Amino acid sequence: MSAAVLTPPQCPERALSASPLPELRRLVVTATDDEVVITGRVSSYYLKQLAQESVRGAVAGRRLLNRVAVVAR
Repeated sequence: MSAAVLTPPQCPERALSASPLPELRRLVVTATDDEVVITGRVSSYYLKQLAQESVRGAVAGRRLLNRVAVVAR
């Protein structure tokens, strides 16, 4: 695992765009004043959790919703 994945970005929408993991780069992060939502599909619960933790540093007091679906490939 690369440390770059867990480095908190300033902007939640960009949190996963620099990930070395292609599945995480395909996820969509949207942010409003109240919440940050992660959507998309990954192949394991580990990647779902990794996506959430990668975004957490940029949440800044907002609610974080992980709506990523785990789909076997």
